[in-house]
Amino acid sequence: MTAFRSGLIAVLATLVLDQASKLWLYFGTDLVMTQPWRLAPFADFVVVWNRGVSYGLFQQEGGFGRWLLVAVSLAAAFGLSVWMYRAGSRLLAVALGLIVGGALGNAIDRAAYGAVFDFVHLHAGTWSWYVFNVADAAIVAGVIGLILDSLRPTQRSPSRDVAGNGGRPQA
Repeated sequence: MTAFRSGLIAVLATLVLDQASKLWLYFGTDLVMTQPWRLAPFADFVVVWNRGVSYGLFQQEGGFGRWLLVAVSLAAAFGLSVWMYRAGSRLLAVALGLIVGGALGNAIDRAAYGAVFDFVHLHAGTWSWYVFNVADAAIVAGVIGLILDSLRPTQRSPSRDVAGNGGRPQA
């Protein structure tokens, strides 16, 4: 399987898991009425509508901000997809696919509902981490994959001796 196909599978898996989890929790359960749901001493399911970007920054109440964030998400997804198409390794392609799938999942929410549906809340005692969803987790995993890929030694192919100079710089 090519690196690009692996990346496409990551995009589709992220998008399907993200949208299915959101639709099921919001429309298929009574989470909205009975939240929070305690999953573990450190994790709850809650309903949070995020009108901003990561960590709730840049909250957008108006239509212009909403559609601007949708456009930025789609532009980022397009640019990262081009990079994914050119990726030389499966790790890089999958990492980019996770980010693209997450960006598309959150863009769908923003376009359909005006905000992103976040539902996983991690906490410990009085410490609380931000509330996130599958798309956000995929984006974080993708960034970790990008970092790991950048730390791998590069495989350089031998330079071609086109000029007949043995690969030495020309004067």
